[in-house]
Amino acid sequence: MAEEAKIKLHWLNGSRAQSILFLLEELEVPYELEIYHRQKSMMAPPELQKIHPLGKSPAVTVTPPGATEPIVLAETGFIVQYLCDHFPKGKTFVPQRWKDGQENKVGGETDEWMRYQYLLYYIEGSFMFTMVLHFILSGLKGGSVPFFVRPITTFIANQVISMVVFPNMKRHFAMMEQFLETSPGDGSYMCGRNLTGADIMLSYPLIAGKDGAFDSMGTWEKGPFKETFPKLHAYIERLAEEPGWKKSVDKIKEIEGSFSIMPTPGQPSARI
Repeated sequence: MAEEAKIKLHWLNGSRAQSILFLLEELEVPYELEIYHRQKSMMAPPELQKIHPLGKSPAVTVTPPGATEPIVLAETGFIVQYLCDHFPKGKTFVPQRWKDGQENKVGGETDEWMRYQYLLYYIEGSFMFTMVLHFILSGLKGGSVPFFVRPITTFIANQVISMVVFPNMKRHFAMMEQFLETSPGDGSYMCGRNLTGADIMLSYPLIAGKDGAFDSMGTWEKGPFKETFPKLHAYIERLAEEPGWKKSVDKIKEIEGSFSIMPTPGQPSARI
C-alpha cells in the first residue's frame, strides 16, 4: 500500500523544498528528512548530485514496500502531482476533474481543475523564472560582492530589475489577484474554496516575499504591495497560517534551531 512506502525529502535551506515539507505535513504521512545547506557560493552542496543528476532541491525518494531501490522524484510540480496521486489524503488537494455528465469530453473539465493544471506548470515556469532572476540580481547588490565593484553591479542590477523584472512581476501579481477575484465558488484559494497542491507550491515563493521583499522591487500602482494587490496579500497571509505550513516551519526549527525562509550559506548536511 502507498502509505507503507518510505518517503524521504532531501531538504535544502532557502529552497522550494519547504513547500514539499508543507505538503507532507498536510498529507499526514510518515517521512524522513535529509538536511542540506547551501555553500558560501549559495549553490547547493555536491552531495545532492548523488540523489539527482542536477543536484537540486527539492528531491524526494519514495521506496515502495518490498523494493530495494527508491523512486527519485524531482521538480516541485512533478513531486506534488506524484504524492497527491499516490497517498490517500492527496486526493483532497486535487480538484474534481470532470463536470457531471461531461467525463472524457473536450471542454468537460471543471474550472477548478483547469486552473490547477495550469498553475502546476505556470508556477515552476514563468513565475519562478522571474522570481529567481530577481533573487540573483538582488545578490549583486549585497555584501557578497566586493565593495570596490559593488556600485557597478548595483547599478546594473537596478537597471535590469526596473526594466525587466519589475514590469513582469506586475503582470504576474495582477494575474494572481484576478485568479483570486474570480475564484470558483467565491473561494479563498487559487482554484476555489479548498487548498490545493498548486497553493502549496506557491507558498514558499510568496511567503518569502511578504515581509518587504515585494515592496523593495519598486513602486506599485497604489504604493505598497498590499494595497495594490489586497486579495493576493490576504492570500499570502492565509498561506502562512495554514497548519501544514506552520508545522513545516516548526519541524525545521526543531532540527536547525531556527528557520530562515531566505537562502543563506550554512553548515554541512545532516541526516535526520
